[in-house]
Amino acid sequence: MNYFKQILRFAKPYKVYAVLNIISNVFYALFGTLSMISLFPMLKVLFGDTKPLEKEPVWEGFGEITSYGESYLNYFVTQKKAAGNEDVLIFMVLLVVSTFLLKNIFSYLAMYFITFLRNGVLKDMRNELYDKITSLPISFYSEKRKGDTMSRISTDVLEIQHSFLSILELIVREPLMILFTIISMFLISSKLTIFVFIFIPVSGFLISLVGKSLKRKSNKVQKEQGFFLSIVDETLSGLKVIKGFNGEKIFGNKFKESTNRFYKFSNSLLNRQNLAGPTSEFLGIAVIAVLLWYGGQMVLTDKSLDPGLFLVYMGLAYNILTPAKAISKASYKVKKGNAAAERVLEILNTESILKDKPNAILKENFTNSIKLENVSFKYEDDLVLRNFSINVPKGKTVALVGQSGSGKSTIANLVTRFYDVTDGKITVDGTDIRDFTKHSLRNLIGLVTQDSILFNDSVKNNILLGDENATDEQVIEALKVANAWEFVKDLPESINTNIGDSGNKLSGGQKQRLSIARAVLKNPPIMILDEATSALDTESERLVQVALENMMKNRTSIVIAHRLSTIQNADEIVVMQKGEIVEQGKHQELLDTKGVYSNLIAMQSFQ
Repeated sequence: MNYFKQILRFAKPYKVYAVLNIISNVFYALFGTLSMISLFPMLKVLFGDTKPLEKEPVWEGFGEITSYGESYLNYFVTQKKAAGNEDVLIFMVLLVVSTFLLKNIFSYLAMYFITFLRNGVLKDMRNELYDKITSLPISFYSEKRKGDTMSRISTDVLEIQHSFLSILELIVREPLMILFTIISMFLISSKLTIFVFIFIPVSGFLISLVGKSLKRKSNKVQKEQGFFLSIVDETLSGLKVIKGFNGEKIFGNKFKESTNRFYKFSNSLLNRQNLAGPTSEFLGIAVIAVLLWYGGQMVLTDKSLDPGLFLVYMGLAYNILTPAKAISKASYKVKKGNAAAERVLEILNTESILKDKPNAILKENFTNSIKLENVSFKYEDDLVLRNFSINVPKGKTVALVGQSGSGKSTIANLVTRFYDVTDGKITVDGTDIRDFTKHSLRNLIGLVTQDSILFNDSVKNNILLGDENATDEQVIEALKVANAWEFVKDLPESINTNIGDSGNKLSGGQKQRLSIARAVLKNPPIMILDEATSALDTESERLVQVALENMMKNRTSIVIAHRLSTIQNADEIVVMQKGEIVEQGKHQELLDTKGVYSNLIAMQSFQ
């Protein structure tokens, strides 16, 4: 129930609907009980079992309410007959119909109000979960499957709605229905009611035995669902590779193994859950059977109970079965919902290791330099950077080159604060970047990555990520600077053309030029280009290189390059090997030293 309390905080904004639901449920329970009791006067009139009574009965307190009700009915029928109105039965039928009508009206109102609460909680929980997913650092997802996260925000949240939030419907209505019914049963016959209650704890114990392992089984089902969603995600992302290597069977077997496990776990869970209804209903009928035996003796042998009252009593007893069954099912749902809530709250309760400081500075401009001072960093156990130091003055371009795995892209991740340094510090204008808000720091930086990360939307909306308030003219200007307008203008709907999932309707070079256009539109003072031309063909590279040079004028740039032809005009070139600087200088200076840089140039046959 600890999870239930945490989920309930999402219901606070909708408490007015909860109050209206409670009020409606109170009246539902009241009229639900009265609808059964109202059958008694109708039965009395129907069987002609009313005794003439000329004098109105006197109220003598709740202890005598049963005899008072019976006496008042006799008086009412006597008065109607004396007035020449023989259609007393019609009055009784109208009474029954009215109580049932009111019961159903309030039942609808209760469900009407709870709908807003349930769907509101669902919406707010998903929104908060999405915000949390985007706010957590990239390192959080390095070992997590995307499918598992998708499962939590979709299926698990829906499971919470069906389990925990369905209890909000039952928490007032069903207990009140049982309470009002039991009070009525006590008033009819306390002796018979006490006898019934001997069997209820036994029934409750048997029902509880069925649901003990539901949370554990449900957790297995939800985890397996996350696993096969991950396989689907990986399959769609890598379909070309799978087909190219004839790997359909390998991935198909992985998926089938997962769905087979899901099949077994689901069968086990649902069969246990399905046992709840029949068990509670059978135990309820067993109680009714005992009632028929014991109550029948009171009517036929002892003559201590009126036959009409006994029929009403049986109706009330059966009336308890429905809410009792609903509460029983709800207890199973709680156990199942607990597993879903645990998975959702695991993300919501995760603290980001990259939180802004309470007094974080809002950095609005860049005036001096970026410095990495004795920076060391490791993703897990081994250091990727060791005592790394460089200075990038404002308006200058510093290029990082070296073999794959030398730590170049790690520099980009640290400057943008996707990760925090293990040792040392990174400063912007002399202040440690950990003292700035992440939002204001990243506002100063334009990023073009090696992989062209585009979204299933129009060209325009992909570019507007750089500046959401930009006009169409500004978008087109950014596309021109990135040499992308030449192909965008020929698309079916120009900048409003949808580019498909991950931009797959475009070539690699076209995608990269859109990524560059996005950075151009942002117009930041600092540019980080992480192998920005690696995906381009020779012609595109030439076009984009001109665009990049134009874009980098009067800007501070950190260029991570694999193709060394793209960085020969850099103000300083830093040659890296295994996370350390081995050479540093301008293009020609490094060539003259005949060292590592010169060898890299020779390997690329650069002239």
